[in-house]
Amino acid sequence: MTLKTCLITGTLTSVMLITGSAQADRENWPDNFTVGTASQGGTYFVYGSGWANLIADELGLSGGGEVTGGPNQNLALVHGGDVALGLTTMGPAADAVAGESSLAPGVKMDNVCALFPMYETPFSITTLADSGIESISDIPDGASIGFGPAASTSDTYFPAMLETLGVEFDRRNGGWNDLGGQLQDGLIDVIAFAAGIPIPAVSQLEVQTDVNIIEFTEEEQAKVMKEYPVSAFEIPASTYETLDEDARAVAMWNFTIAGCDLPEDLVYEITKLSMENNDKMMDIHRSAQFSVPENLEYNTVLPFHPGAVRWYEENGYEIPDDLKL
Repeated sequence: MTLKTCLITGTLTSVMLITGSAQADRENWPDNFTVGTASQGGTYFVYGSGWANLIADELGLSGGGEVTGGPNQNLALVHGGDVALGLTTMGPAADAVAGESSLAPGVKMDNVCALFPMYETPFSITTLADSGIESISDIPDGASIGFGPAASTSDTYFPAMLETLGVEFDRRNGGWNDLGGQLQDGLIDVIAFAAGIPIPAVSQLEVQTDVNIIEFTEEEQAKVMKEYPVSAFEIPASTYETLDEDARAVAMWNFTIAGCDLPEDLVYEITKLSMENNDKMMDIHRSAQFSVPENLEYNTVLPFHPGAVRWYEENGYEIPDDLKL
């Protein structure tokens, strides 16, 4: 056999080995996947469904987003293997890891791993302009307030925050689109949102009627930050037509999550796709401008999936040892 023949044969063998390895890796991947999002009309549904479509299209998989009750339910669904991927906020994630989830008290959800940071979720309040409500202190006793789906981040934390601020209210639940319709029809007085901005339901309300977007006072903001796992935030005036200037709020970080038992190579490819194509992520929802690896530090609760860790470390990002499996 000539040297040239040996070289060609060796090259073909190497290609076959690489191809075979890639195929073997994909053989461990699930046939399809689902991303747990939240109710229609909220940012989670838009972001999660769009992200699912991006993964499916780019990796040649069958998958999509699913309407859920939001972060708490997504944690439970991912932990139980009912969905492969999901979206959550760090407050509910901390509760789930500690076995204090409102959906599964006593169950420590240890099959949930973090993938990448999404954005901060501001807690904001919207009313109709003709309601006369222009501040939190203006909310009358007994006002009916919609807090989103039951057990969502908003429903978990916002009622307690408002109680801390001395508001007495009648609590309502429902999807954001539904609550937006109820507000417009005069069936409820206020909607207390916890969702990435711009919130689709608020943007839709602005088109149809005049609304007030209520900000926290400095004192209210400080009081809530002292009691709950949130940080200071300002909703930029450019977010909504209604705002003339930035609106003071509080916020909680969101992360994408996956079952810790998902194949490492699959999660590596999902992380690579999501972190290396921010332009495509922003085409899904503009809040994805914050979906960048520099914001990894805002997860101090969930372990990162080994596939995600591999991508981060290959690209010069450090993951603390206590957040590795």
